[in-house]
Amino acid sequence: MNSVSPTGTQIHLRRGAVTAQIAQVGASLRSLRVGDVDLIAPYPLDQPTPSCSGVVLVPWPNRVRDGLWDDGGASRQLSISEPKLGNASHGLLRFTSYEVQQTDDAAVLRAAVVPQTGYPYLLDTSVSYDLDEHGIAVTHTITNRSAAAAPVALGTHPFVTIGDVDPRELVLRVPAATAFETDDRMLPTGTAPADPALRTGVRLGDVTLDTGFTDLDRDADGVVRHSLTAPDGRRVTLWQGEGFDYVQVYTTPGYPGQDLAVAIEPMTAPADALNSSLGIRRLASGETWTLHWGIRLD
Repeated sequence: MNSVSPTGTQIHLRRGAVTAQIAQVGASLRSLRVGDVDLIAPYPLDQPTPSCSGVVLVPWPNRVRDGLWDDGGASRQLSISEPKLGNASHGLLRFTSYEVQQTDDAAVLRAAVVPQTGYPYLLDTSVSYDLDEHGIAVTHTITNRSAAAAPVALGTHPFVTIGDVDPRELVLRVPAATAFETDDRMLPTGTAPADPALRTGVRLGDVTLDTGFTDLDRDADGVVRHSLTAPDGRRVTLWQGEGFDYVQVYTTPGYPGQDLAVAIEPMTAPADALNSSLGIRRLASGETWTLHWGIRLD
């Protein structure tokens, strides 16, 4: 471990031609490369994490309207962490420095969600990053250390790319049947059929997205696979396992050093899930929930 930055200690992993960099703050995946090709959009070491890049989102991903939610009849008020839109956003560990253990090609980062304003539960969390010959596999655990059942959800926020290709020429595929409609605060108002073109692929330069999706197609092995494909046929795949039944796709021209960047965000619950209960899991006292996703270059 070396190289301290505003995102904390940097953890460097290598397995053959595959390298990764994990930031201690937010346990964020900030770099993944196969050979000389970036699969995660990089950003300068001396900058704070832009647009929540690579951060683990727990105990909820996305937004909670006004920070208010009903906890089995008890009204809870979370701190407003997105003042511009008046929401609580992206959980409680976004700016936390995790404890780190690592080997040459793997790392485990651990942090606790402690009882606090609007969330009176104690959770132990971990995220494991393991390199293989094609990319990275990620495992999350959440264990409820509270006496009462705890409502939880989880997401992550990687910006995926094929770094030696103009991002506008990459073809994005999202195998989803349903999209969430939102208001001007990016909170769900309903659902509609997803653009069917996303199933076969759309040129990234032709779409603007900040959209949640569900009713995701799973392959025979039970895994959902999203992808970016280069004109020469190379493909980076982001896969999400059981429990990740939602995805948020976000395009932006404002990512550092990028004309266009796209986040493909596996989530166990959509925006405002603490109010809708969609995807929320109530972990019994002492219960552990394990989740898997990853990125590979084909």
